Amino acid sequence: MKKAAILFFISFNISNSQVILNANGPGNTYERITSFLAPGNGVSAVEAPDLYHPWSSGRHIAEVLDSELNKYVFEFYSHALLDNEPVDPTLTDRQRVEIKTYAASPDNLKGTLGENIIYKWRFKIQNGFKPSANFTHLHQIKAVDGDDSSPLFTLTPRLGTPNKLELIYVANANSSTDKLSIVDLLPFEGIWVDAEEMIQVGSSGTYSITLKKHSDGTVLLSYSNSNIETIRPDNTFIRPKWGIYRSLNDIVNLRDEAVRFSDFSIEEVTTLNVNSNSNAAIFATLQNPIIDKLALSSEILNQFDSLQLFDITGKLLLEKTKLSNEIDLSFLNAGLYFIQFNTTQLQSVCIKIIKK
Repeated sequence: MKKAAILFFISFNISNSQVILNANGPGNTYERITSFLAPGNGVSAVEAPDLYHPWSSGRHIAEVLDSELNKYVFEFYSHALLDNEPVDPTLTDRQRVEIKTYAASPDNLKGTLGENIIYKWRFKIQNGFKPSANFTHLHQIKAVDGDDSSPLFTLTPRLGTPNKLELIYVANANSSTDKLSIVDLLPFEGIWVDAEEMIQVGSSGTYSITLKKHSDGTVLLSYSNSNIETIRPDNTFIRPKWGIYRSLNDIVNLRDEAVRFSDFSIEEVTTLNVNSNSNAAIFATLQNPIIDKLALSSEILNQFDSLQLFDITGKLLLEKTKLSNEIDLSFLNAGLYFIQFNTTQLQSVCIKIIKK
C-alpha cells in the first residue's frame, strides 16, 4: 500500500512588501542606503569607522561601476591597520563596515514572530581574500532585544588549509556554535555570487539559504532546515546585516579588503496552508517509501519547475532544474531525506521521503 508523502515545509507566496536596494552612481552613498533601510534617519543604516579613523579616500562604502554586471554596485572597504569598531570605538580587537536594518526601520524590514522573509543579494570577494582565523562575517541575521549578543546565522569566511566559508548558527546564549555547512572558499573568489535566504520566524521556524555562481547558476552552498529556532523567546524581531565584520586578533593574516555587493532585496511573504487540500491531493500521488525511482505525477510536473534533495543534516545531494517523470534516487543509502519542490514564482513545498 502506498503511503502519502508527508508535507512539513511551508509554501511561500510572494507579497507586494518588497524593498530593493541598488547603487546608482557615486555620491551620497550612505544616505541612499539609509533611505531604503531606515528612511528619514540620515546615515544610520551604515556602521563604518569614518568618524574615528577617516582615510584619504573618504567613506568606507563607495558606488563603483562593475564591468561584469554592467552597472553601479556597492564596494565595502576594510583596512587592516587603520579601521576599528564603529559601534564602540574603544574596542581594538575588531573592525566593521556594515549596513543593516534596525529598530528605526519600517515594520516590513523587520522579521517578527510568524512572518516569512526572503532576503536576496549578490556579493563578490577578491581573489586571494584573507579571512581571519577568528571571524570575518559577510552576512548576519541578528536578534534584537533580550538574548541578542550573538547572531543567529552568519556567513563567515575562515582561515584554514584551505580557507573555508561557514554557515554558522547560534541558538541562544547558552548554546554552542553550530557550523551548519562548511565549503571551500576558493570557488567564491573573484566571481559574483547570488544569495537567497528564506526564514520563517518562530521557535520552530524554517531556514534555507542557497549561494550560486551568478554566471551559470552552479550551487556553491545550500542548506535547509524545517525545524529550527529563528527567533529567541525574548527577542522583539530579527534583522539582516551585510558587509565586513572581522576580528583583528590575528592581524598578521589580514590585508585591506574590498567586497562588492549589489541587488539587496528584503521581502515579506505570506504563508500558504501546508494542509491545504490541493497540496495533499498532489503529493498523495507519490510512492513513499521509495526503492530506486521517484515517480512524479503530471500534477506535480504541471505545478513545479525544479527540485532539490537534502539529507537530514541539510546537505544538498541533488538538484534538478528541469523535472521529468522519474527521478533516479538509486544512489541514496537507506534513510530519511527531504525534497523541496520549487516554482519560478518562488513558491516552494518540501516533503519528507524514506529511501528503502
